[in-house]
Amino acid sequence: MDISVVIPLYNEDESIPELYAWIERVMREHGFTYEVIFINDGSTDRSWEIISELNRKQPDVVKGIKFRRNYGKSPALYCGFEQAQGDVVITMDADLQDSPDEIPELYRMIKEDGYDLVSGYKQKRYDPLSKTLPTKLFNATARKVSGIKNLHDFNCGLKAYRKAVVKNIEVYGEMHRYIPYLAKNAGFDKIGEKVVQHQARKYGSSKFMGLNRFVNGYLDLLTLWFLSTFGKKPMHVFGFLGTLMFFVGFVAAVVIGADKLWCLANGIPQRLVTDSPYFYIALTMMIIGTQLFLTGFVGDLISRSSSGRNDYQIEEKI
Repeated sequence: MDISVVIPLYNEDESIPELYAWIERVMREHGFTYEVIFINDGSTDRSWEIISELNRKQPDVVKGIKFRRNYGKSPALYCGFEQAQGDVVITMDADLQDSPDEIPELYRMIKEDGYDLVSGYKQKRYDPLSKTLPTKLFNATARKVSGIKNLHDFNCGLKAYRKAVVKNIEVYGEMHRYIPYLAKNAGFDKIGEKVVQHQARKYGSSKFMGLNRFVNGYLDLLTLWFLSTFGKKPMHVFGFLGTLMFFVGFVAAVVIGADKLWCLANGIPQRLVTDSPYFYIALTMMIIGTQLFLTGFVGDLISRSSSGRNDYQIEEKI
């Protein structure tokens, strides 16, 4: 199979038929063998009924996964990636803002140019200013932290992947924003970008607006940076910080004790060690240092051992 198109969606019943017809036309014009995998992320409208109807008409092409409740885009992509069989996997949103006409060129860049991942770049956007400005700031930060300097839009839903990429990365939580970073950490470092058309939303309103979207984005970036840097060696960061704090606290306590002994030996009046605030600061540093060291030790034992992290309740598959 040439292409798997993975489409996560939430309450997009109005756009699904038009989107599928568009994809079908593009695939037939270029002679691709393909499948379209819809992941219904707990929709409360008629989305699943429409997907089921498309499946009845073309069971070998249209596939569907129905979540029992709304989990989010990352879990939807994770399950779609698991099921995808195409040599090239294309992801796009279901709201008709991503154009299926971009698929042939994305496919060519993967197959002929040798890219592992190609991310879309919506250079001209139809989003409101309240969304585009934070997005620019967010992407600038992501480029700096990830070291992927050539990407302008990490969160663009329209992307193409070599099959090996989606089978070797783990998308969980809300990490869909950082799939290029995940791919790079997995050893797929040939990452490209293509300017793509961004269309105005035709039906409904965006499901991903709000301040928490950007706050969570930065928190996820910090998490991913830490996991990629120290995720498999937490002792290296916690153990180092703990040892450093314990050492500084211990030296400070020794200095306070030595000063007390010197004063006693020379008959100089001196208050009790426990009356000095520096004693408690030194003691606190030693305690915190010990705790950080133990945190690193425990972190090493449980590092990346959560067996249920990607355990989602799937109600139905077609």
